[in-house]
Amino acid sequence: MIMTRIFVKNTRVMITKLTLTIEKDIIVRAKQYAKQTGRSLSDLVESYLEQVTRNDSQTATISPKLKKIVGAVKLPKHFDEKKTLQNYYEKKHV
Repeated sequence: MIMTRIFVKNTRVMITKLTLTIEKDIIVRAKQYAKQTGRSLSDLVESYLEQVTRNDSQTATISPKLKKIVGAVKLPKHFDEKKTLQNYYEKKHV
């Protein structure tokens, strides 16, 4: 019999509700997007706010258009952009 033990660090994160006033059609589209990407609307808003409020030099060099979508997509930790792009071009030109 193999026993596996998982140790979880107990940390407390303060979660607070937030009420926003947003145009209805934007909410509908945002909910659809969240569903398609497998994320919650709260997660999308939180990721966006995290990125916009981060004060580092990397964020300062990103264009305003790109800043709007930073954090909207979560990539795997070991995502290889060059390999993925190469695979895309190989499939496209075959």
